[in-house]
Amino acid sequence: MNKFITNCKAFMQDEEGLTVVEYVVGAGLLVAGLTAIFSNMGSDLDDKLSATISSIS
Repeated sequence: MNKFITNCKAFMQDEEGLTVVEYVVGAGLLVAGLTAIFSNMGSDLDDKLSATISSIS
């Protein structure tokens, strides 16, 4: 039982896993932000191209 408690304490003090989680969360937020930006830009670009094409025809 004493070895189990020692291993639990060592696991709780290990911070290497925390940095991996931070990088994953950061990457997820970056992807979500870029997706929102480019989807809005795509909609705006589609509207402008449609207006331009319809004015030419």
